[in-house]
Amino acid sequence: MSGMQTNPVTKAAFRALNRVVKPAVKAGLGSPLPVGLGIVVVETTGRKSGKTREVPLLAARLGDQVLVSTVRDDSQWLKNLEADPESAVWMCGRRRSTEASTRRGPLNTVVLQAA
Repeated sequence: MSGMQTNPVTKAAFRALNRVVKPAVKAGLGSPLPVGLGIVVVETTGRKSGKTREVPLLAARLGDQVLVSTVRDDSQWLKNLEADPESAVWMCGRRRSTEASTRRGPLNTVVLQAA
């Protein structure tokens, strides 16, 4: 069974929401505690453009490891991390360099290990 794909209206809605959520999360609002759930901003490098891309995601944190996931097969942030695992995560108002480990399946998961 393949994962879900998002229609153009849903993508536009998420983009609009992300424009509001991303600055708040980068400022530290909603960040997970050292052990817990919250929202982070994940930075990737665009695999085609080479530009920095940022996306707010729900996350589970355990110390220096952050777990994010998606059921969507067409998530650009996931494809970018598969192409280049060097990344960063914003949490608690601070940017931390990370290395991503990705795993595809019914639930596509990424573990971001902070440096």
